[in-house]
Amino acid sequence: MYQNDDLGKDYVAGVRDVLGTDYDTRVVRSASYEVTDATIDSQVAMLKDSGADCLISACTPKFGAQLIRRAFDIGWQPLHCMTNVTSSVSSVMKPASAEKGIGIVTSTYIKDPNDPSWANDKGLSEYREFMTKFAPELDMNDVNTVLGTGYAKTLVQCLTQCGDNLSRENIMRQAANLKDLDIGILFPGILINTSPTNFRPIRQMQLTR
Repeated sequence: MYQNDDLGKDYVAGVRDVLGTDYDTRVVRSASYEVTDATIDSQVAMLKDSGADCLISACTPKFGAQLIRRAFDIGWQPLHCMTNVTSSVSSVMKPASAEKGIGIVTSTYIKDPNDPSWANDKGLSEYREFMTKFAPELDMNDVNTVLGTGYAKTLVQCLTQCGDNLSRENIMRQAANLKDLDIGILFPGILINTSPTNFRPIRQMQLTR
């Protein structure tokens, strides 16, 4: 299941890259949705009818919650592998009803403020202090809010490295030269690194059920 745009199609391309020539025999059915769709009930029913025993979903939060809820309600329980875009407890799992998402497998790299194991974590404590002071109207338990502060910290580091030279050329140069940056919200051991030949800042994740 994927969103019918460049975001969703990139996930399909990724699965195709991994499965290679086996893609057409192992993927028995695919379905897409438009961002303007009211529901994806019919797509979920179609996927269930395919007999698939594994579901890979590349949805945005609204449709991820719908998918979890609908699959559960019609009694379809495949192995469900979900992109981390829709792994937020507050914006996906709770709206879907948390018990309906039990067993879902995803990947993550961000400390979830809803997880009691991070209750005394230094990075999340600093995050909560920041949110209380500067953005009290936002939901600080939403992983997407945590992610947003991570983006901001990374940008601050990039601009700091620029010094007084804020030309586009220098900003791009510094963005491609971030070294072992710890922004406090990532799992222990995950640091941000970029280079002129690899712009992807995060290259490690942890599987989560």
